[in-house]
Amino acid sequence: ASVQISDLGLVKLSANWMAASSQPGEYQALYEAVEAIGMSLCPALDIGIPVGKDSMSMHTSWQDQGQDKSVTAPMSLVISAFAPINDVTAHVTPQLSGEADSPLYLIDLSRGQNRLGGSVYYQTQNQMGETSADLDAPETLKAFFELMQKAHDAGALHAYHDRSDGGLVATLAEMAFAGHCGLNFTLPEINDGILFSEEPGAVVEVKAAWRESFLEWAKALGLADAIRQVATINDKKVIHINNDMEWPLAELERIWAKPSHLMARHRDNPAMADQEFEQIKADDPGIRPLTKFDYSSSQIKPYINNSKPKMAVLREQGVNGQNEMAAAFMRAGFDCVDVHMSDLLNGQKELSQFQGLVACGGFSYGDVLGAGLGWAKTILFNRPLRQQFEAFFGDANKFALGVCNGCQMLSGLRELIPGADHWPDFVRNQSEQFEARFSQLEIAAGNAMFFEGMAGARIPVAIAHGEGRAQFGRQGVNPTVIAAQYIDNHGQATQVYPHNPNGSTEAVAAVTNASGNIMAMMPHPERVFRTAQMSWAPEGWGENSPWMRMFYNARKFVG
Repeated sequence: ASVQISDLGLVKLSANWMAASSQPGEYQALYEAVEAIGMSLCPALDIGIPVGKDSMSMHTSWQDQGQDKSVTAPMSLVISAFAPINDVTAHVTPQLSGEADSPLYLIDLSRGQNRLGGSVYYQTQNQMGETSADLDAPETLKAFFELMQKAHDAGALHAYHDRSDGGLVATLAEMAFAGHCGLNFTLPEINDGILFSEEPGAVVEVKAAWRESFLEWAKALGLADAIRQVATINDKKVIHINNDMEWPLAELERIWAKPSHLMARHRDNPAMADQEFEQIKADDPGIRPLTKFDYSSSQIKPYINNSKPKMAVLREQGVNGQNEMAAAFMRAGFDCVDVHMSDLLNGQKELSQFQGLVACGGFSYGDVLGAGLGWAKTILFNRPLRQQFEAFFGDANKFALGVCNGCQMLSGLRELIPGADHWPDFVRNQSEQFEARFSQLEIAAGNAMFFEGMAGARIPVAIAHGEGRAQFGRQGVNPTVIAAQYIDNHGQATQVYPHNPNGSTEAVAAVTNASGNIMAMMPHPERVFRTAQMSWAPEGWGENSPWMRMFYNARKFVG
């Protein structure tokens, strides 16, 4: 993505230098790299490298059946850049607009050199080449930065993608995949260099009203000869190359995803990897939120002048989601108090002080298997704590929420929670992997207090868990406990991975007790209560995301 940064000098770099310093010639290679980056390029760009690390032992040797063997990693450098930005929403991603005939422009900082040495393309041909892509003139990069900032200031861009990983053809294909739209290549000449060179540069889609201005800015910055139109968007979900070659978009995406799929089959549950690969289809509509309810702050307007109810933000060793959770409940009008389990164990705090309780997610006990259940047993096997939690859960005027590790913890406490007899266990994901995804839920038409007024809504949410599979016992699934389900891009509750990221029975993502005031939820709504936190969101949501409604509902419940 491309972001709005007021000054190139604000960018700082973190450099990870890696070399086999004990091997002949490697110190020389390292010296030359440091000289090129640290003494030439960075001063020319007015950029500093205040942090980083060195890994100087990139060589190993061993004996195998009496033979001496060794591996020496090539000298390499990994740089991460960071900078302060004024507006996190002022950014563009590779997702194309989908507007038919909208042109895409290549900004080529090499001005047509197209050197292929070391490129992915050459490596697939068992070649390395002699001359690699390079930034020949730092001032060209500075001009490119200025051009992007002018475009950001004006809001002139639909999409942006650098071309340094795989070359132009890979860049355009990835933009088409992200936008679920086809492209017509408009290159007068087709050769390996133009399609696959990884020279510095980017492809942009410029909004119609700004195309003339964009080209004028480029000319004023001395980049007129570096910009050319390379493609236009079509509405047929196919890739055309000069009308000589044509591929369906889904077919190309399957080719693009095949290496990752084959690796996933070895690493993960093969059946789940196959299900994910099979989801690459031409008729996939993508994420389509449905939010026909009010999630603005007007929901709590009658309570703004009331006293702020005290809220216990409960955490255990390793939990890291307490700050986001507190921020969401504070926005809803609560006085949030950080409560560690040790505070309850030593008597410094008591649950009777609070109107609400939330058990947070993260990595409790280092996220070992069953960590949430270990958290629950701390309570179950300590009589004073058990009595505190049982009294709290038994008060119908109070509420509790458990998210991620806290969800597993509340499930482990269900014998203390009235009306939670039919709750499931939360066990190892069917994929056999930690899942960190952007999944979509449908809110069930039940009595969950947190989801009052949200029934039927379809909302994307962040998930991050290794043990999120809802597994019900012999009694089976009682539909009245289901508060939310994982759905596919057609809006249907699903068992298909990765839409159902963990294999939960009946696609269950959240459960509630009989009275609706206590809920256990595996996904993380607190990580996406602001639209700006979303990895993707439709235009028009404003500051709040729809998930903010559940926190407002808690405030309304207290009164």
